[in-house]
Amino acid sequence: MPNEQEKAIDVDKLLKNKLKAVSVGSLENAISKVVSDMVGEDYKCTIGEVKYTMFSGADFHIKIELSYNPEQ
Repeated sequence: MPNEQEKAIDVDKLLKNKLKAVSVGSLENAISKVVSDMVGEDYKCTIGEVKYTMFSGADFHIKIELSYNPEQ
Protein backbone atom coordinates (compact mmCIF):
# COMPACT_ATOMS: atom_id res chain seq x y z
CA MET A 1 0.00 0.00 0.00
CA PRO A 2 1.52 3.37 -0.99
CA ASN A 3 2.15 5.98 1.64
CA GLU A 4 -0.85 8.35 1.83
CA GLN A 5 1.52 11.36 1.84
CA GLU A 6 2.95 10.37 -1.55
CA LYS A 7 1.11 11.99 -4.42
CA ALA A 8 0.60 10.40 -7.78
CA ILE A 9 2.52 11.99 -10.64
CA ASP A 10 0.24 13.71 -13.13
CA VAL A 11 1.81 12.43 -16.34
CA ASP A 12 -0.52 14.46 -18.56
CA LYS A 13 0.57 17.66 -16.80
CA LEU A 14 4.23 16.78 -17.29
CA LEU A 15 3.79 16.06 -20.98
CA LYS A 16 1.83 19.25 -21.76
CA ASN A 17 4.62 21.80 -22.06
CA LYS A 18 2.91 25.14 -21.42
CA LEU A 19 6.15 26.96 -22.18
CA LYS A 20 5.43 26.44 -25.88
CA ALA A 21 2.56 28.94 -25.55
CA VAL A 22 4.88 31.70 -24.28
CA SER A 23 6.34 33.84 -27.05
CA VAL A 24 10.11 34.23 -27.10
CA GLY A 25 9.65 38.00 -27.52
CA SER A 26 7.57 38.20 -24.35
CA LEU A 27 10.16 36.20 -22.46
CA GLU A 28 12.97 38.47 -23.73
CA ASN A 29 11.04 41.58 -22.68
CA ALA A 30 10.26 40.18 -19.23
CA ILE A 31 13.88 39.18 -18.58
CA SER A 32 15.11 42.56 -19.83
CA LYS A 33 12.77 44.35 -17.46
CA VAL A 34 13.77 42.29 -14.43
CA VAL A 35 17.50 42.71 -15.08
CA SER A 36 17.10 46.44 -15.79
CA ASP A 37 15.14 46.90 -12.55
CA MET A 38 17.76 44.98 -10.56
CA VAL A 39 20.76 46.79 -12.02
CA GLY A 40 19.31 50.26 -12.57
CA GLU A 41 20.45 50.43 -16.20
CA ASP A 42 18.64 49.61 -19.42
CA TYR A 43 19.45 46.06 -20.55
CA LYS A 44 18.21 44.01 -23.46
CA CYS A 45 17.84 40.27 -23.70
CA THR A 46 18.17 37.98 -26.70
CA ILE A 47 17.17 34.33 -26.59
CA GLY A 48 18.69 31.87 -29.05
CA GLU A 49 17.07 28.75 -30.43
CA VAL A 50 14.60 27.23 -27.99
CA LYS A 51 14.47 23.46 -27.60
CA TYR A 52 11.48 22.26 -25.61
CA THR A 53 12.03 19.24 -23.44
CA MET A 54 9.59 16.44 -22.98
CA PHE A 55 8.90 17.19 -19.34
CA SER A 56 7.61 20.78 -19.40
CA GLY A 57 10.96 22.46 -19.72
CA ALA A 58 13.02 24.34 -22.28
CA ASP A 59 16.69 24.75 -23.09
CA PHE A 60 17.98 27.95 -24.67
CA HIS A 61 20.91 30.36 -24.74
CA ILE A 62 20.26 33.78 -23.25
CA LYS A 63 22.30 36.90 -23.94
CA ILE A 64 21.90 39.98 -21.74
CA GLU A 65 23.68 43.17 -22.69
CA LEU A 66 23.57 46.83 -21.82
CA SER A 67 21.38 48.82 -24.18
CA TYR A 68 23.28 51.77 -25.54
CA ASN A 69 21.16 54.88 -25.77
CA PRO A 70 23.24 58.03 -26.43
CA GLU A 71 20.33 60.26 -25.35
CA GLN A 72 20.49 59.09 -21.74
